Amino acid sequence: MGKNKLQRYADNVGFENVIEHTEFETGEPPAGKWAQEIFGNDNPIVVELACGKGEYTTNLAELNPDKNYIGIDIKGDRIWKGARRAMEQELENVRFLRCFIDHLDQFFSEGEISEIWITFPDPYLRKSKSKKRLTSPRFLSIYRKVAHADAVVHLKTDSKPLFNFTEEVVEEQGLSIMEHYSDLYAQNPNDEILSIKTYYEKKHLQDGRTIQYIQFRLNN
Repeated sequence: MGKNKLQRYADNVGFENVIEHTEFETGEPPAGKWAQEIFGNDNPIVVELACGKGEYTTNLAELNPDKNYIGIDIKGDRIWKGARRAMEQELENVRFLRCFIDHLDQFFSEGEISEIWITFPDPYLRKSKSKKRLTSPRFLSIYRKVAHADAVVHLKTDSKPLFNFTEEVVEEQGLSIMEHYSDLYAQNPNDEILSIKTYYEKKHLQDGRTIQYIQFRLNN
């Protein structure tokens, strides 16, 4: 492991906007404490799963100061970049949590999350890996344990197979679709939130890929 990565892991421990919980035994999980103890307010809590460098998380937080944002990823060196950016921009409504996504119910209480963003996740194209897709029935059941009854899920992706898979899951579970774009920038190019572009999205667009977006209610 490189020195830079090791230094970033060490930095994360000292960052006030990063919470490290990669194992159940590590410290006291923050479930039920996000609003009053961590953010110090009752604003809605929005999470970005597999947030990477936190670009979408920090941009959302900057545009919506009346909401609290948590970027979640297992890779601490990536979280470091988002945490640094949030501090540099003095974003008080941003935190980062290092944990496994399938352990969400260990770190959030029932009803704590109001929105879930999934931006350009690994599509796990092999059928044998379909349970790892973040919009699979397995993961939706995990989200329901910690989300509001009226919570919504946002998926933004360049993967048509993942987009189609998500459509099928939503239909099979009888969930309500709030927004749906098979070609986001052709159909809704001026939406400030949906036009946030991460480093990788910009590369996808340069390669001529089409961006898809779907927003749906988590519960029917």
